[in-house]
Amino acid sequence: MPDAAHGGIYRPRKPQDSQYYRCIEDHFQEFERIYDDRFPKKYGFLRPYVKQIIYRYLDCGILHNGFARVKCGECGHEYLLAFSCKRRHFCPSCHQKRVVEFGEWLCEEVLKDVPHRHFVFSIPKILRRYFLYDRNLLSDLTRSTWETLKEFFQEALPEEDAVPGAVIAIHTFGDFLGWHPHLHVLCTDGCFYGNGPAGAGFRVSHLFDVKQMEEIFRHKVFKILLKKEKITGELVELVSGWRHSGFNVFCGSRIQPGSEDAIENLARYIIRASFSQERMTYIPEESKVVYRSKDGKDEKIFDALEWLAAMPACA
Repeated sequence: MPDAAHGGIYRPRKPQDSQYYRCIEDHFQEFERIYDDRFPKKYGFLRPYVKQIIYRYLDCGILHNGFARVKCGECGHEYLLAFSCKRRHFCPSCHQKRVVEFGEWLCEEVLKDVPHRHFVFSIPKILRRYFLYDRNLLSDLTRSTWETLKEFFQEALPEEDAVPGAVIAIHTFGDFLGWHPHLHVLCTDGCFYGNGPAGAGFRVSHLFDVKQMEEIFRHKVFKILLKKEKITGELVELVSGWRHSGFNVFCGSRIQPGSEDAIENLARYIIRASFSQERMTYIPEESKVVYRSKDGKDEKIFDALEWLAAMPACA
């Protein structure tokens, strides 16, 4: 039970005082009304669940929307705990809890004590719009990433039944909430092989050429888009002929077994929210939002309605 003696005094948060909350409260109804006329071409259709989540966020953490009374059986101290929406991305408080729990769960219950690496798979700008207007393609992109990793590692190792382990998270946002689908992967640096749920053994991969992995990934993405008739063979030839095709695979340095802090921080990073409250400033008098880059050196000014369009599109 949090109390003064243990340095854990409960202080209820006040979400309605944040600039993020005030921006949504001031403009979301108008945003719903004008979205179909102004934003579908740039941000795609407004998914129905976004409205539900936003309205649940507006009720989150506010006592008059419901609460539990928490009482210590020993000292009798009690306080009121407002109900939370338990939604991710759009509610900064609830999403942060999810991020922390995910990192702990991954380290304690999922990941084996073997080396890992952080990979990032990116696609060129010319292809990104297809994933904006057809979100089902994001699942195909995830599958392509997994198949690329599996094929690459299996070719690099001698065991016939070798299989890597991977956790893949889709990110659809850039620094200023531009549409930028890419995938963050926490992957074993090698493969499990043999019998059993995690294999009888594990073999670390040797040094490899990331460009080869990039070529496999590019082939698989083109194959999906051609099969779904999103692109033509002419576009494939065009992009393939570029000196820099826009496909890219980043490979981080090896994370050795026992580096739990590094693994947990990476696990939290790959499911972070698409935006940061701390980097936004809401100017109600002008109905504008100023959003700063991660390093604080640049900023972009949105009108409030466009900010509300960009935020859910990239979540």
